Amino acid sequence: MALKGNLRDFSTTQLLNLINLARKTGTLSIQTDDESAQMSFREGKLIYAYMGNDNGNHLAQILQNSGKLSPEQAQVIQSHAEGKSDKEIGHLLVTARRVTQNDIIQSVRQNVLDTVYKLFTWGEGFFRFDANKLPNSGYITIPIDLESVIMEGSRRLKEWEILQDELPDLDVALRFTDRPDARLRNINLTVEEWRVVSFVNPRNSIRQIAKANNLSDFEIRRIVYGMLQAGLVEFVNRPKPAPEKRDGGSRQQRGAEPSPAVKRSVVVRLIDRIRGL
Repeated sequence: MALKGNLRDFSTTQLLNLINLARKTGTLSIQTDDESAQMSFREGKLIYAYMGNDNGNHLAQILQNSGKLSPEQAQVIQSHAEGKSDKEIGHLLVTARRVTQNDIIQSVRQNVLDTVYKLFTWGEGFFRFDANKLPNSGYITIPIDLESVIMEGSRRLKEWEILQDELPDLDVALRFTDRPDARLRNINLTVEEWRVVSFVNPRNSIRQIAKANNLSDFEIRRIVYGMLQAGLVEFVNRPKPAPEKRDGGSRQQRGAEPSPAVKRSVVVRLIDRIRGL
Protein backbone atom coordinates (compact mmCIF):
# COMPACT_ATOMS: atom_id res chain seq x y z
CA MET A 1 0.00 0.00 0.00
CA ALA A 2 1.41 3.41 -1.02
CA LEU A 3 2.21 6.09 1.56
CA LYS A 4 0.08 9.18 0.88
CA GLY A 5 -0.27 12.61 2.46
CA ASN A 6 -0.01 16.39 2.16
CA LEU A 7 3.15 18.49 2.39
CA ARG A 8 1.37 20.72 4.90
CA ASP A 9 1.51 17.82 7.34
CA PHE A 10 4.75 16.15 6.23
CA SER A 11 7.39 18.32 4.53
CA THR A 12 9.82 17.34 1.79
CA THR A 13 12.63 17.43 4.36
CA GLN A 14 10.79 15.00 6.63
CA LEU A 15 9.96 12.68 3.72
CA LEU A 16 13.58 12.52 2.59
CA ASN A 17 14.75 11.92 6.15
CA LEU A 18 12.33 9.02 6.44
CA ILE A 19 13.44 7.51 3.13
CA ASN A 20 17.08 7.93 4.10
CA LEU A 21 16.79 6.41 7.59
CA ALA A 22 14.62 3.51 6.42
CA ARG A 23 16.83 2.92 3.33
CA LYS A 24 13.69 2.80 1.22
CA THR A 25 13.50 1.86 -2.46
CA GLY A 26 10.76 3.37 -4.59
CA THR A 27 9.42 6.57 -6.15
CA LEU A 28 8.06 9.65 -4.39
CA SER A 29 5.55 11.67 -6.44
CA ILE A 30 4.43 15.19 -5.51
CA GLN A 31 1.53 17.00 -7.17
CA THR A 32 0.44 20.63 -6.71
CA ASP A 33 -2.20 22.62 -8.57
CA ASP A 34 0.39 23.82 -11.08
CA GLU A 35 3.36 21.45 -10.94
CA SER A 36 4.37 17.85 -10.43
CA ALA A 37 7.61 16.06 -9.62
CA GLN A 38 8.97 12.57 -9.08
CA MET A 39 12.03 11.34 -7.19
CA SER A 40 13.28 7.77 -7.24
CA PHE A 41 15.41 6.06 -4.61
CA ARG A 42 17.34 2.83 -4.25
CA GLU A 43 18.16 1.67 -0.72
CA GLY A 44 17.93 5.20 0.61
CA LYS A 45 19.95 6.88 -2.13
CA LEU A 46 18.50 9.39 -4.57
CA ILE A 47 18.97 8.06 -8.11
CA TYR A 48 16.62 10.02 -10.39
CA ALA A 49 14.31 13.05 -10.39
CA TYR A 50 12.30 15.11 -12.85
CA MET A 51 9.56 17.71 -12.96
CA GLY A 52 6.51 17.78 -15.19
CA ASN A 53 5.90 15.21 -17.89
CA ASP A 54 8.94 13.05 -18.58
CA ASN A 55 9.30 11.59 -22.05
CA GLY A 56 12.48 9.66 -21.29
CA ASN A 57 14.43 11.43 -24.07
CA HIS A 58 15.69 14.60 -22.49
CA LEU A 59 19.45 13.96 -22.11
CA ALA A 60 20.23 16.40 -24.94
CA GLN A 61 18.34 19.16 -23.11
CA ILE A 62 20.19 18.39 -19.86
CA LEU A 63 23.54 18.58 -21.65
CA GLN A 64 22.51 21.84 -23.28
CA ASN A 65 21.51 23.32 -19.91
CA SER A 66 24.92 22.38 -18.50
CA GLY A 67 26.73 23.94 -21.45
CA LYS A 68 28.03 20.67 -22.90
CA LEU A 69 25.97 21.01 -26.08
CA SER A 70 24.93 24.06 -28.07
CA PRO A 71 21.21 24.65 -28.68
CA GLU A 72 21.74 23.69 -32.33
CA GLN A 73 23.48 20.42 -31.40
CA ALA A 74 20.78 19.57 -28.86
CA GLN A 75 18.04 20.22 -31.40
CA VAL A 76 19.67 17.95 -33.99
CA ILE A 77 20.12 15.17 -31.41
CA GLN A 78 16.53 15.45 -30.21
CA SER A 79 15.23 15.29 -33.77
CA HIS A 80 17.03 11.97 -34.26
CA ALA A 81 16.37 10.60 -30.77
CA GLU A 82 12.86 9.29 -31.27
CA GLY A 83 12.61 5.76 -29.95
CA LYS A 84 16.01 5.91 -28.22
CA SER A 85 16.53 5.95 -24.47
CA ASP A 86 18.80 8.35 -22.60
CA LYS A 87 21.37 5.57 -22.17
CA GLU A 88 21.40 4.89 -25.91
CA ILE A 89 21.73 8.59 -26.70
CA GLY A 90 24.52 8.93 -24.17
CA HIS A 91 26.39 5.99 -25.67
CA LEU A 92 26.12 7.50 -29.16
CA LEU A 93 27.35 10.90 -27.95
CA VAL A 94 30.35 9.42 -26.15
CA THR A 95 31.22 7.22 -29.14
CA ALA A 96 31.03 10.26 -31.43
CA ARG A 97 33.19 12.18 -28.94
CA ARG A 98 30.62 14.94 -28.60
CA VAL A 99 30.81 14.63 -24.81
CA THR A 100 32.60 12.44 -22.28
CA GLN A 101 31.07 9.94 -19.91
CA ASN A 102 31.98 12.26 -17.04
CA ASP A 103 30.16 15.14 -18.78
CA ILE A 104 26.99 13.04 -18.83
CA ILE A 105 27.32 11.89 -15.22
CA GLN A 106 27.95 15.38 -13.86
CA SER A 107 25.21 16.97 -15.97
CA VAL A 108 22.58 14.39 -15.01
CA ARG A 109 23.62 14.58 -11.36
CA GLN A 110 23.28 18.37 -11.30
CA ASN A 111 19.92 18.21 -13.06
CA VAL A 112 18.62 15.77 -10.44
CA LEU A 113 19.87 17.97 -7.59
CA ASP A 114 18.45 21.18 -9.10
CA THR A 115 15.08 19.44 -9.38
CA VAL A 116 15.05 18.16 -5.81
CA TYR A 117 16.24 21.44 -4.26
CA LYS A 118 13.20 23.21 -5.75
CA LEU A 119 10.90 20.84 -3.89
CA PHE A 120 12.12 22.00 -0.49
CA THR A 121 10.28 25.29 -1.03
CA TRP A 122 6.95 23.60 -1.83
CA GLY A 123 4.70 24.16 1.17
CA GLU A 124 1.62 22.45 -0.23
CA GLY A 125 0.91 19.50 -2.46
CA PHE A 126 -0.09 15.88 -2.29
CA PHE A 127 2.60 13.22 -2.12
CA ARG A 128 2.61 9.50 -2.72
CA PHE A 129 5.44 7.02 -2.15
CA ASP A 130 5.27 3.79 -4.14
CA ALA A 131 7.66 1.19 -2.73
CA ASN A 132 9.90 -0.65 -5.21
CA LYS A 133 8.74 1.47 -8.14
CA LEU A 134 11.82 2.55 -10.14
CA PRO A 135 12.57 4.26 -13.50
CA ASN A 136 12.89 1.94 -16.46
CA SER A 137 16.30 0.63 -17.43
CA GLY A 138 16.74 3.14 -20.25
CA TYR A 139 17.06 6.09 -17.87
CA ILE A 140 20.44 7.25 -16.56
CA THR A 141 20.46 6.99 -12.77
CA ILE A 142 23.14 8.42 -10.47
CA PRO A 143 23.28 7.34 -6.79
CA ILE A 144 23.43 10.41 -4.51
CA ASP A 145 23.66 10.35 -0.70
CA LEU A 146 20.55 11.91 0.82
CA GLU A 147 22.37 13.35 3.85
CA SER A 148 24.10 16.00 1.72
CA VAL A 149 20.90 16.65 -0.26
CA ILE A 150 18.91 17.24 2.93
CA MET A 151 21.57 19.56 4.38
CA GLU A 152 21.80 21.68 1.22
CA GLY A 153 18.04 21.65 0.72
CA SER A 154 17.47 22.83 4.29
CA ARG A 155 20.02 25.62 3.81
CA ARG A 156 18.24 26.72 0.64
CA LEU A 157 14.89 26.63 2.43
CA LYS A 158 16.19 29.09 5.03
CA GLU A 159 17.58 31.25 2.23
CA TRP A 160 14.18 31.07 0.50
CA GLU A 161 12.42 32.30 3.63
CA ILE A 162 14.83 35.25 3.89
CA LEU A 163 14.40 36.10 0.21
CA GLN A 164 10.63 36.05 0.55
CA ASP A 165 10.92 38.59 3.37
CA GLU A 166 13.33 40.77 1.39
CA LEU A 167 11.44 40.50 -1.93
CA PRO A 168 7.81 39.72 -1.13
CA ASP A 169 6.44 41.25 -4.35
CA LEU A 170 7.60 40.05 -7.77
CA ASP A 171 5.26 42.41 -9.61
CA VAL A 172 7.58 45.39 -9.20
CA ALA A 173 10.06 46.63 -11.81
CA LEU A 174 13.77 47.38 -11.69
CA ARG A 175 16.08 49.96 -13.22
CA PHE A 176 19.83 50.44 -13.21
CA THR A 177 21.26 52.78 -10.60
CA ASP A 178 22.89 55.95 -11.87
CA ARG A 179 26.17 55.10 -10.20
CA PRO A 180 26.85 51.39 -9.57
CA ASP A 181 28.32 50.75 -6.15
CA ALA A 182 32.10 50.40 -5.81
CA ARG A 183 31.55 46.73 -4.97
CA LEU A 184 31.04 46.19 -8.71
CA ARG A 185 34.82 46.21 -9.04
CA ASN A 186 34.74 42.53 -8.10
CA ILE A 187 31.55 41.67 -9.93
CA ASN A 188 31.42 38.24 -11.56
CA LEU A 189 28.02 37.55 -13.05
CA THR A 190 26.87 34.12 -14.18
CA VAL A 191 25.22 33.52 -17.54
CA GLU A 192 21.78 33.51 -15.88
CA GLU A 193 22.54 36.80 -14.11
CA TRP A 194 23.59 38.43 -17.39
CA ARG A 195 20.34 37.26 -18.94
CA VAL A 196 18.39 38.88 -16.13
CA VAL A 197 20.46 42.07 -16.56
CA SER A 198 19.47 42.19 -20.24
CA PHE A 199 15.78 42.37 -19.25
CA VAL A 200 16.11 45.08 -16.58
CA ASN A 201 13.68 47.76 -17.75
CA PRO A 202 11.01 49.82 -15.95
CA ARG A 203 8.44 48.16 -18.24
CA ASN A 204 9.33 44.64 -17.05
CA SER A 205 8.29 43.30 -13.67
CA ILE A 206 10.54 40.85 -11.84
CA ARG A 207 7.92 38.18 -12.48
CA GLN A 208 8.02 38.87 -16.23
CA ILE A 209 11.81 38.67 -16.23
CA ALA A 210 11.65 35.32 -14.43
CA LYS A 211 9.15 33.95 -16.94
CA ALA A 212 11.18 35.16 -19.92
CA ASN A 213 14.27 33.39 -18.57
CA ASN A 214 12.48 30.27 -17.27
CA LEU A 215 13.57 30.95 -13.68
CA SER A 216 11.75 29.82 -10.55
CA ASP A 217 10.61 32.30 -7.88
CA PHE A 218 13.56 31.24 -5.74
CA GLU A 219 16.10 31.68 -8.54
CA ILE A 220 14.86 35.12 -9.62
CA ARG A 221 14.67 36.34 -6.01
CA ARG A 222 18.24 35.22 -5.33
CA ILE A 223 19.59 36.89 -8.48
CA VAL A 224 17.68 40.14 -7.97
CA TYR A 225 18.59 40.29 -4.27
CA GLY A 226 22.27 39.94 -5.18
CA MET A 227 21.97 42.71 -7.79
CA LEU A 228 20.26 44.97 -5.24
CA GLN A 229 22.94 44.32 -2.64
CA ALA A 230 25.65 45.06 -5.22
CA GLY A 231 24.08 48.43 -5.94
CA LEU A 232 23.48 47.51 -9.55
CA VAL A 233 19.70 48.00 -9.66
CA GLU A 234 16.92 49.61 -7.68
CA PHE A 235 13.16 49.34 -7.54
CA VAL A 236 10.86 51.40 -9.73
CA ASN A 237 7.43 52.60 -8.67
CA ARG A 238 5.45 51.32 -11.61
CA PRO A 239 2.44 53.45 -12.68
CA LYS A 240 -0.91 51.73 -12.88
CA PRO A 241 -1.69 50.58 -16.43
CA ALA A 242 -4.17 52.74 -18.33
CA PRO A 243 -7.53 51.13 -19.11
CA GLU A 244 -7.60 49.37 -22.46
CA LYS A 245 -9.33 51.10 -25.36
CA ARG A 246 -11.81 49.30 -27.53
CA ASP A 247 -10.85 50.99 -30.77
CA GLY A 248 -8.04 48.52 -31.36
CA GLY A 249 -5.39 51.23 -30.98
CA SER A 250 -4.23 50.20 -27.53
CA ARG A 251 -1.43 47.72 -27.11
CA GLN A 252 -2.28 44.30 -25.79
CA GLN A 253 -0.60 43.04 -22.67
CA ARG A 254 2.88 41.76 -23.42
CA GLY A 255 5.49 39.69 -21.73
CA ALA A 256 8.93 40.96 -20.77
CA GLU A 257 10.41 43.23 -23.43
CA PRO A 258 14.17 43.07 -23.75
CA SER A 259 14.35 45.78 -26.46
CA PRO A 260 17.47 44.10 -27.95
CA ALA A 261 19.23 47.14 -29.41
CA VAL A 262 18.65 49.27 -26.33
CA LYS A 263 19.51 46.44 -24.01
CA ARG A 264 22.74 45.62 -25.80
CA SER A 265 23.72 49.26 -25.47
CA VAL A 266 22.90 49.28 -21.76
CA VAL A 267 24.87 46.10 -21.13
CA VAL A 268 27.89 47.37 -23.09
CA ARG A 269 27.87 50.65 -21.17
CA LEU A 270 27.47 48.73 -17.92
CA ILE A 271 30.44 46.49 -18.69
CA ASP A 272 32.54 49.55 -19.61
CA ARG A 273 31.58 51.25 -16.36
CA ILE A 274 32.42 48.16 -14.34
CA ARG A 275 35.81 47.84 -16.02
CA GLY A 276 36.53 51.50 -15.34
CA LEU A 277 35.81 51.33 -11.60
